[in-house]
Amino acid sequence: MALSAEAESGIYRSLRAASGAAAHLVSLALPVSVAVVARPGSSLFSWHPLLMSLAFSFLMTEALLVFSPETSLLRSFSRKVKVRFHWALQLLCLLCALLGLGIISYNKYLNGKSHFVTWHGLTGLLTVLYASMQCMGGLALLYPKLMKNWTLAKLKLYHATSGLVCYLLGCASLMLGMCSLWFTTLVTGVFWYLAVLCPILTSLVIMNQVSNAYLYRKRMKP
Repeated sequence: MALSAEAESGIYRSLRAASGAAAHLVSLALPVSVAVVARPGSSLFSWHPLLMSLAFSFLMTEALLVFSPETSLLRSFSRKVKVRFHWALQLLCLLCALLGLGIISYNKYLNGKSHFVTWHGLTGLLTVLYASMQCMGGLALLYPKLMKNWTLAKLKLYHATSGLVCYLLGCASLMLGMCSLWFTTLVTGVFWYLAVLCPILTSLVIMNQVSNAYLYRKRMKP
């Protein structure tokens, strides 16, 4: 027996709410797990995985989920409050990413090792640079009058889609880091697969959120 459109919509909303709640938990669980493995303070390098997982697993995920209609932690707040909170988390994310990049670069220098020669290093560098530009691009939404030839709707669309690309780059960088010798030596078996699933799950949730909020709505317009 076929489900009614209303029932299907209810099931879909429930699935989105459940996946969003899981994304909240997973986004925090990964940096906590990395902290246990890396033991921050045990070496200079130990701060790099913690800062990067905080930046691209927790802070950036929460900065995007704040706009989720089902699972936002600020659902009862105004759009303006959500935007400010989004900005604060994104700036913290960028700060952690820049610190993480600076630490690993200095650590490589101290140990006489080449940097940006692996896929993880190159993707990480690209992600941090992209995140920096994305934050600067966000200024256009805070001060839309500066962009006289662009409508606010277009600015939101381009910022959202560009932000999704940035987020996926961050997830890819995290996954490539999990393939490094350091991580695969310390995390093995089922725990390694669980770690890899974390950015996969959050990226799927964020892709669904952005596509429903902007891309799908744009296609439906005449």
